[in-house]
Amino acid sequence: MEYGLLIIGISLLVISYLVGVKKQTGLLAGFNEKNITNKSLLGVVTGAGFFLPLGLLVIFNGVFDYANEGTVLGAVMLVLLLMVYIFINKRLLEW
Repeated sequence: MEYGLLIIGISLLVISYLVGVKKQTGLLAGFNEKNITNKSLLGVVTGAGFFLPLGLLVIFNGVFDYANEGTVLGAVMLVLLLMVYIFINKRLLEW
């Protein structure tokens, strides 16, 4: 059991709650709030679509040990990030 990954996973779950449920989109860095059309949907997409699954996967990696866990974690993180990025750019940004 790796306690560092457990702490990181729990932190990601807390961020998921704050962004997805409490709609604190100020915690998200790197976007211009004036260009976002629906901040509530932005919170749900990033909180439930990125931070929640990533936090659960990091906790899973902290508890269980299996082959190529670093590769799996990196690949899942990139796929989640790409999906959320495409959704935000297609649906929520006002050009």
